[in-house]
Amino acid sequence: MGTIAQTREAVEILEQTRREAERIFRARAQILPAGAKPETSPPDRSVLFPLRVHGEEIASLRLVRNRPFDRGDVARATVLADFAARATENARLLAEAKVREEQRARLSDQLVTAEQDERRRLALFLHDGPVQSMSGIGLMLDAAIGSIDSQRLDDARRVLASALLRHRETIRSLRELSFNIEPVVLRDQGFAAAVSGFADQIGLSNQIQFDLDLGAADSLAEKVQVGLYQIIREAVTQAIRRGPPTRISIRVEQLDGEIATEISDDGSGERRRRSFEAIEERARALNGRMTVGAGANGGTAVRVLLPRYAAEGEGSDD
Repeated sequence: MGTIAQTREAVEILEQTRREAERIFRARAQILPAGAKPETSPPDRSVLFPLRVHGEEIASLRLVRNRPFDRGDVARATVLADFAARATENARLLAEAKVREEQRARLSDQLVTAEQDERRRLALFLHDGPVQSMSGIGLMLDAAIGSIDSQRLDDARRVLASALLRHRETIRSLRELSFNIEPVVLRDQGFAAAVSGFADQIGLSNQIQFDLDLGAADSLAEKVQVGLYQIIREAVTQAIRRGPPTRISIRVEQLDGEIATEISDDGSGERRRRSFEAIEERARALNGRMTVGAGANGGTAVRVLLPRYAAEGEGSDD
C-alpha cells in the first residue's frame, strides 16, 4: 500500500490499487465507476468491494479468479479498498487546495497590479493638477509681492484675486479626489449613502438623472463595498466621457446566488474591450467577472458579477 500512498493523482491511485490487487490476490482486477453493474460470474470467484468516502461510493474494485476467495482474501481486499478510497479523497483534496492556492496567487497578482495602476493614476492626477496649480499660485504670489514693492497695488490685488481663485479650485479638486478614493460617508453611513451622494454630485454638475437600486449591497463586506464603489465611479466617469448621457441606472441585486451590479447609460455606445480594462481588473480583484453589452436605451451596460462567497467571504472584520 506504500506505493498507493505515494501516488498524488486520483486516477493513478485507482490504477495502482488495481495493480496491487492483481499482485496480492493473483486475480484479474477492475476499477469500476460508481454504480456500474459488473458482468455476472460465479459468486465465490467474483467479488466486488466499493470504495466509499463519507458514505458515498466513488468507485468499486472487482476481483475475478478461477479459485474461490476465502474470508482472509475478503478482509484484505476490504482493507485495500478502504485505503484506496482514503488515498483518492486525499489526492482530490490536495488537487483542490492546489487550485485554490493558484487562484489566490493569481488574485494577489491582480490586486497588486490594480493597486499599482491606481497609484499611477493618482500620481498623474496630482502632477498635472494640484501640483501644477500650486506652482502657478506660487508664481502669482511672487508677482503680487513684486507689484506691492513697486507700489502697483491694483495689479497686486488682481493677481492676489486670481491666486485665491486658483487656490480654492485646487482645494475643491483635492476634496473631490479624497471623496472619490473613499468617501467618508461610505465608512460612516454605508454603501447606498455613498453612491447616492456621488450620483447627486455628478448629476448636478453634468445634468444627468440617476436611477438607483442598491438595497442588495447593504449586506456586503466592507472591503467589497469599497471595491464596488470604485467600479461604479469608474463606469460612470467613462459614460460621461463617451456621451455624456442624460440618464444612468445603477442597480445592485442578488441574482442566481451571485451579487450582480449593472451600470447602464443612454449615451454613446462603447464596445471596445480596452476601454473597460480598469473596471475588469477591479472586478477580478474581487474574484468577480465583468461583461459589457448594449444598454436598454441604446447606450452601454457594464455588468459585474461577484460570487456570494467572494462578496461575503471576507465578512465583517470582527
